[in-house]
Order: sequence, then structure tokens, then C-alpha cells
Amino acid sequence: MSDFDAPGDEAESEESNGSDDVWAAVEGDGEVDADGNPSRDARKTESEAGAEAGSSSSDVKGAGEREGSSTTGPGTETTTATATATTSASATKAIGALVSRLGSRFGRGTDDAGANTGPAERDGNRDFGSGGAAGLSDSTSKAGSESSPDGGSKDPFTRRINPLITERTWTVVLVFLLVTAVFLGGAVAGGGEQQAGTDQFTEDSEAQEAFDEMQENFDRSGRDAGGTTAQLFVTDRNDGNVLSKPNLLRMLEFQDRVENEDGLRVASTTSPASLIATQLDPEATTAERQYRAIERASPRQLEDAIARADERMGIPVSTDFTRESARADVAQVAITYDTPPMSETSDHAHLQFETQEIADEIEGFDTDDNVVIFGDAVIEEETVQLLGDTAIVVFPAAIVLILFFLLVAYRDPVDLALGLAALVMTMIWTFGFMGFANIPFSDSLITVFPLLLAVGIDFGIHIINRYREERGTGKSIGDSMGITTDQLTTALLIVTLTTVFSIMANLVSDITRDFAIVASAGMVFTFLIFSVFLPAGKVGFDRLREGTRFPEFGSTPLGQENSWMGRVLPVGVHVARAVPVLFLVAMLVLGAGATAYGTGVDTEFDQEAFFPDEDRIEQYQSLPGPLQPSDYTFMTVLNYLEEDFDQSIDGSVTIYVDDSDLRSDRGLREVDRAVRNPPEAFKSDGREADADTILDVIDSQAATDPEFAATVERYDSSGDGIPDRDVDAVYDALFASDGADEAADRLTTDRSATRIDVQIDVDADQDEAVAAARTVADGMELDATATGQLVIFEAVIEKTTESSINSLVVAFLLTMIFLVLSYWWLEGRAIYGVLNLVPVLLAVALLAGSMRLFDVPLTPINAPILSVSIGLGVDYTVHFMHRFVDEYENTGDVHESLLVTVRGTGGALTGSMLTTVTGLGVLYLALIPLIMEFGLLLALGVFYAWLTSILVLPSVIVVWDRLESGDGVSVGVPGR
Repeated sequence: MSDFDAPGDEAESEESNGSDDVWAAVEGDGEVDADGNPSRDARKTESEAGAEAGSSSSDVKGAGEREGSSTTGPGTETTTATATATTSASATKAIGALVSRLGSRFGRGTDDAGANTGPAERDGNRDFGSGGAAGLSDSTSKAGSESSPDGGSKDPFTRRINPLITERTWTVVLVFLLVTAVFLGGAVAGGGEQQAGTDQFTEDSEAQEAFDEMQENFDRSGRDAGGTTAQLFVTDRNDGNVLSKPNLLRMLEFQDRVENEDGLRVASTTSPASLIATQLDPEATTAERQYRAIERASPRQLEDAIARADERMGIPVSTDFTRESARADVAQVAITYDTPPMSETSDHAHLQFETQEIADEIEGFDTDDNVVIFGDAVIEEETVQLLGDTAIVVFPAAIVLILFFLLVAYRDPVDLALGLAALVMTMIWTFGFMGFANIPFSDSLITVFPLLLAVGIDFGIHIINRYREERGTGKSIGDSMGITTDQLTTALLIVTLTTVFSIMANLVSDITRDFAIVASAGMVFTFLIFSVFLPAGKVGFDRLREGTRFPEFGSTPLGQENSWMGRVLPVGVHVARAVPVLFLVAMLVLGAGATAYGTGVDTEFDQEAFFPDEDRIEQYQSLPGPLQPSDYTFMTVLNYLEEDFDQSIDGSVTIYVDDSDLRSDRGLREVDRAVRNPPEAFKSDGREADADTILDVIDSQAATDPEFAATVERYDSSGDGIPDRDVDAVYDALFASDGADEAADRLTTDRSATRIDVQIDVDADQDEAVAAARTVADGMELDATATGQLVIFEAVIEKTTESSINSLVVAFLLTMIFLVLSYWWLEGRAIYGVLNLVPVLLAVALLAGSMRLFDVPLTPINAPILSVSIGLGVDYTVHFMHRFVDEYENTGDVHESLLVTVRGTGGALTGSMLTTVTGLGVLYLALIPLIMEFGLLLALGVFYAWLTSILVLPSVIVVWDRLESGDGVSVGVPGR
């Protein structure tokens, strides 16, 4: 017996000869109307069904009783036919369960005594639905179900909410509007707090914690310890030499101004000019005195001072500098601010922008031309601004496209307004929840709102489209919406809970935890609004305009047989009829290949990932004024660092040594060994890494302090400049000298910890640099740890990769379990949940392969996309499968049911897909590559979910039918 055979067929075939007449009656209802739907006489109002029941030779009475030769109307007691009386008890129970399920499409069957039959009893039949042909005509079965559309639902939510939707319409609408007002208050109270940049992903990493500990130990700039820094990049647009006397004087004038500006809180400044001036006059310790030293120097003296400064300390200029030429294209001026502990980013940004204003006041300095100020606060401020500039460009385009396709899908201004209102309410509820839960908006939550829009658009189109199908058969407004919600609310509930389970899988990762919480809440809100508010609003407005002259601009469903969509969508059904096994095998091979290919996708995470695309910024400069992007100074700085200083914005790693043996005789020698013969990823002169260590501070101080130099020599037994005896005495002398501040930046005052900052070769990959740092740290005989921004980012990459795989596996398992349990409970057939997942897994595999094909790396922003794609896929397959089960109840024919499904529900799925892909795919227009890539992945994920549900799921259903039948052919109902 096939899985698609109607339950009770075997029992029926053994009964009276009158069963042949019954099958003939069923055959007569198999015609297809102009919309591609079976012509069902059952689609009548309750009164018509009752009238027809009075003259029918076979009718439904009660819960599971089959009438004999006549009826006396609904609810009247009659005797059963002789043939039925002689049927075995087991056959009677099967027929009773079947009749009950025909009488109430989603309700639980009842036995002859009226008792509920659970999943175990229902599982005795092996079909998708339970209708089609059990000796009853379609008209009587449909009359039984549609006369009470709200009372037959299997889930308690639908049973309770349907009467409210159709009978207390405006009360429902008012309640939802009041709740929206409450959530709006939460959204406003949240204050629109935002997080941007990398900090939101690194806060809980072990590497970040080690870095914070190091910052605290060394009292370096940071919010907890107080203080912040900035850099000024200076070029010369005239002769191109920033080391000319006029440029050196400008730098010192700038330093003097900022150091003496009230309220600017500048603690110190350093520039090539100040380092050169100290070579001319070692007593020049202020910017004013250094200015005079440079001003008095002859060209020859200035050249010699430049060479000495570079030889002894190194001057912060671009790599084109040579001592012989005494020329450079770009110079750096370092600024340290004395800010209080726990000061905010906005406070730091204010100081840095005020510094920029002072720079503009210096003759020859122009921040719009040859001077750029750069600091962490500026980056954070401009990153937030970048999100705003992206929104200005992307949101209008998204809104226009979404409105256009929604208008095409709805074709009615009232329906369009209701759909848009529901989408807006979903956003308000979600933002309000974030406000109440004190969850700031961050880059990691960008994924949430396109997801909710995609699901909301899909839900809305399905509700309206299915309602129009029922209205097209002549039913009343209330009956049409009752049947619509009776059939769809269960499907929407399955989609919602399944998607929530796939999203909640992201709770396993700290990086995506906020995403999981907000997206799960948003999905629940989307379900409530689109399954309750939207239907209630539709019923209310349709009743208001019923009998008026207000026109209906569009009331036909998408995907009618005579439309282009109705002709294209059945391709998958035709393939399933012709070569289902071959096609399904080919798709599974394609999915396996895409999975294997997708395992090679890159992972990426660094500061530059949040920077805009320069080419796109130049293109958008031609847009009208309000749409033009801002000027981003960090892009100019990035170019300086990469092109002129041969380093990236995060161009170093740190070896943090926390070991009391630093005070031993071998402590400093071990530090020296760490930077000797460095790995290729480190920037070096071949024998020694370009690094800043406590030894550099010792050498620098010894070069200008004869007394300290003598101390170093006294405790250096080998004569190589590295103290190796009574090292504590050298440390004491260093901290007592003028170099104490620099020493405190490299060595803790208790002499138990030091830091080694190593520059990275500009051509080295991030993972290579981090691996090199970890190798050096592990190779030291002291207790050393690799840290710094690059190491932290690499840790985030590793964690993102791990969490993505874990989330995908957990999402798949939770989704499968829930779908299996849902279909077991609702339909008595757990296998339907497994069948749903076949196209879903194929869609996920295609998405993974596309990431590598389009060179989209895995990042913390798009990490949830793979697990979320399971939810998106289930959204499409559940709608398809649920509609197919309903149609199979009425036709009993697999292929005919698939055709009706693909033209009805398939049309709604197509409208939803087009709206989502085009409306949210415009994220590809964003300025930030991360968001561009996410827009591409979102569009592909939705497209693949639609494609596999329309094209692959029909073959899955047909192949399963053949496997269940055991004879290699699809078996419909008897007699077909």
C-alpha cells in the first residue's frame, strides 16, 4: 500500500459493491477549474452544504459514523447500512477516523464512541492527508470541514484565536496597536544605543582578556587606566619633503599650541621635529625651545641632526626616507592625552576633533589637504557614521523595491497598507524588546532585520493569497478567512518555531548570542502580528468596504493556471512525473559537491573589515548631496600606513612576558633571543625583528645618559650591551633616570612583566603573523603569551568558524527533531518532517558553495547565515508540504495535488521570494563590504530556499511515494 493511498482503502474494497459507485462519485469531482485548482463542489457556504447533505446518498454525521442509504439531516440518528454492520470492528474504526478527518481537515479524528484518536491511531494510515477517497464525495467532506473552519484545527492556538479574528476583529486590531505603543516606548527608552567596530566581538575572548590585563599592568592608554592617543600624519604638497625646515617648524608650532591649550589635556607630543631638535640641543625639552633650535640650525647642521636622530632613535617618517637624502614624504606626530579613567569614546573624539581644529590654524597645515588626525575614537565615531551613510543609500532603494514587489503581489492599496503596517509593527516590537532588554544595536544584529522582513513578507503574501483563493469560490469574508487561518496558522507556527530553534542554536557562541536572542523574539513577534493582526485587519477592512463603491484593485491569487507564473512553476512537478529518481540523485550529488567545495571558504576578521569600499565611495560621490557619503579620515590613514609606512593599521603583535625570572641574570638575554632570527612574517633586517623591547629603552637611555651607560657596562659581563649580572640594579638605575616613563611602558614597576611589540611584514597574512607570534612566545624559556589586536582577531576567526559549525549542526538537529515531532502530532506521519529537510539541506549546501565561489569569507557578521538559512528553507518547504497535504485530502492524486500546490502556494512563495531577494538584496549596494556580502548571501539563501522547494520537493515526495509503494510506480487512489 502506498503512503499516498487513502486510509481505509483495503477495508473499503472488501465491503459492499456499492463502493464502486462511491469511487465513481469521487472521480467526478476531479475536474480542474480555470485557476488550476480542482473543481470542488464542496467549496460552498454552510447553508449550501446543509442543503446538499439532505439529498446526498452518503453523508457525514457525527464524529466517525458513516451513513447507510439515507439521512435525516445533520445531527439526526439513523441506522447504518447492512454492509457497514457486517464490517469488522477494525475496519469500522479506520473508516470512523477517516470520516472525522475529512469532516475536520486539521482536527483529531474520533472513534465510534466519540473518543479522541491520537497520533498512534492516525499513524495506521499511510497517506499524506487522510481524504481523497474513503467512499465519500469531496462535497460532503468539504462541507463538514468548512462549515466550522475554526473548530477543526489541531493546535490549540489556532482553535482559540480563529473566532477572535473573524468575530472580534476590531478588538484584536486595537489590542495590537496598544501593544505596539508599549514597544515603541521601549524603543525610545533604549535611546538608539549602538555598538560598531570590532570591540563588540572581542569583549569575551581570552586573547582580549590577556590584552586588558597587560594594559592594566602597564598603565597604558585605555579607558580603564585613563589616557588616549592620536596621531597626526603630515605631508607637503609643495616640495614633498616633510623634513624641510619650514615643515619641521610647523610641527613644533603645532606641538606647542596643543600642549598649552587649556582643556585639551595633552600630556605629551613627539614628532620627527622634536627628535631632531634634541640632537641639535639636548637641553631643549619643550616645544618652544626645540623650535628655536631648529630655527637657528644651518642646512648642514640640520642634515647631520636628522641622520643622528634616525640612527639613535629612529624617526617616525615614511619608508622612502634615507639618511643621505634627509627627505621623506610623510611624517607622524604622536599625541598623548591625559584623560580620566572610564572616559567615553565621545570624550576622546571631542579632544581629537579639537586638535584637528588647532592644526587647521597652523599656516601650511590643512586637514582637508595635507594633514590627517587619526585615533581610536575617530575610528569608532566614523564607523558609526559609516553605518548611517550606508543606511541613507540602501534603505531608500530597499523600500522602493519592497513597495514595488509588494504592490505587484497584493495589487490592492488596502492589502498593501496592511502588509506594510504589519512589517513596521514587527520592527517596532523588536526594537522595543531590545530597549527593554538593554541590548544595543550592533553590527552583529544587522542580520536580524532583513530576516524578519523576509519572513514577514512571506507570511503576509501567503495569508492574503490563500484568503483570495477561498473568496474566489464564493465564500463569505468570515468563512474565507476562517479556512485560511485554519490551514495556514499551523504552518506558520511550525515555520516560526522551527526557525526559532535554528536561530537559538547560535546561543552556543558568545559572538552570536545577542543575535539569537533578538532574532528569536522577532520571529515570535512576526508570527503573532501576521497570523492574528493581519487577518483581523483584512477581515475588518473587507467588511467595511463590502457593499460600498470602494474598488478592489486586485483579488485574484498569484500563480493561476493561465498566468505566466502558473505555466512556469509546474516545471518541478513535470520533472517529478518524468524522471524523479534521476533528478533527485543529480540534486543530491550537486549538494554533496557544493558542500565539499564550500568547506574551503575563507575566514576573515580585522579592523579593515569594517572600513568602506573606496571605489564605491568614489562612485557614490556623484549622488545628490544628502546621499553622498562623508569623508572618512581612516581611509586616508590606511593608505598612508600601507603605502608609505609599509605596515597595516594593526601592524604589530605583542609578546607579553609575565615571569619573575625577568629579574634574573638570564631575563634580558631571553628577551633579546626572542627577537633574533625572526620568522618571515615579522618585519626585520634579516637577523633581528623590528621590535620595541625594554632593551631598546635601556640602549636609548644609555646613549644620552653617561652615568646610566656606565651602570649598564658594569653589569654586562659579555660586553654585548645586555646586562646579565645584578639586573635589578640596572632596572633601579633606569627607573631613576629620565627614561623612567618609557621604561614603565615596557616593564612593570615590580619587574615581573614586560612586553615586546613586533612589527609585521606588510605582505604577511594575519594567520601567518599570529602563528609566528605564538611560536616565538612558546619558544621562550619565560612564561610568555602572544597577544595584541591581530592575535585577538585571529582568535575571533577561530571562534567564529567553530561556532558556525556548531550552530549549523545544532540548528539542523533541533529543526529535524521539531519537524518530526510536529508532523507526528499533527498528521501522524513523522517522516514528513524528514522529507521537508531534504531541499533545505540542499539549499544550505548551495549557499556554502556560493560563499567560496563569490569569494565571500566567513565573518562574525555573516556567521549565523548558514544556520539561519535552515530556518529560511523550512519556511518555504513547510508551506509547500502543508498545502500539499491539504490538497491530497481532496484529490487523492499525488501529481494533481502537486500541480494545485505549486500554482497556489508556489505562486505565493514566488511573490515572497521576488520581494525579499530584490528588496533585501540591495544591501549589496552598501558601502561596507561586510554588509555587501551579507546582502548577497541573504538574497542567495532565500533564492535557493525557493528554488529547492519548488523544483526539488516534488521529486522528493514522488520518490518517497514510490519507495513506500514498493513497486516503483506512484500509486494514487483506487480506480485512478
